[in-house]
Amino acid sequence: MRFLVVEDDQEVARFIVKGLTEAGHSVEHAPDGREGLYRATGERYDALIVDRMLPGGIDGLTLIETLRRAENLTPVLILSALGHVDDRVRGLKAGGDDYLTKPFAFSELQARLEAILRRGSAKAVETVLRVADLEFDLLAREVRRAGQRLELLPREMRLLEYLMRHAGQVVTRTMLLEAVWDYHFDPQTNVIDVHVSRLRQKIDKGFGRPLLHTVRGAGYSLRPES
Repeated sequence: MRFLVVEDDQEVARFIVKGLTEAGHSVEHAPDGREGLYRATGERYDALIVDRMLPGGIDGLTLIETLRRAENLTPVLILSALGHVDDRVRGLKAGGDDYLTKPFAFSELQARLEAILRRGSAKAVETVLRVADLEFDLLAREVRRAGQRLELLPREMRLLEYLMRHAGQVVTRTMLLEAVWDYHFDPQTNVIDVHVSRLRQKIDKGFGRPLLHTVRGAGYSLRPES
């Protein structure tokens, strides 16, 4: 799954990002409402985790209302220190799918995310990604090619998920660094090349046609054609 955390409290954001990443998900972080809205409207996520009180001129409820007016139905879990019943009602009426008050346990956050994803899966959330005979079951976190199950490490799963969500496109090193490694700069290492090489061995070796291609001077592309 791919999540966006919109949270200005760096400690809370790190707590959430770390927990979801360790669970095998792809997670991005926006520190204010303006960047959160920019990312939420420019990319596709399985769910958003949005703090109610945000800097940047756009608070959490305004962000959600803006998305709903644009017919963006991505599930949203609202986080807030405001736990009065009227506060929760306002959050839900703004378009939030659930409301979690701070402080909270990660296990509860995870359970609430799973619940809103189940409710929305029939109409809004992809649960299986497919490129040719390659399939990624996002709920079970299982990858198969031609019916054969492939054993991937968590980082390889995040890399493959990103590539499959952008199938047919050229994905640059910068895009991978930001989405899969959470780097907003190039650390000048061959970490991407190493992981792509290992992933290619697992999804292509022994199968009829290659899917993961290197685009010289540009990046990588996951597609059936050579």
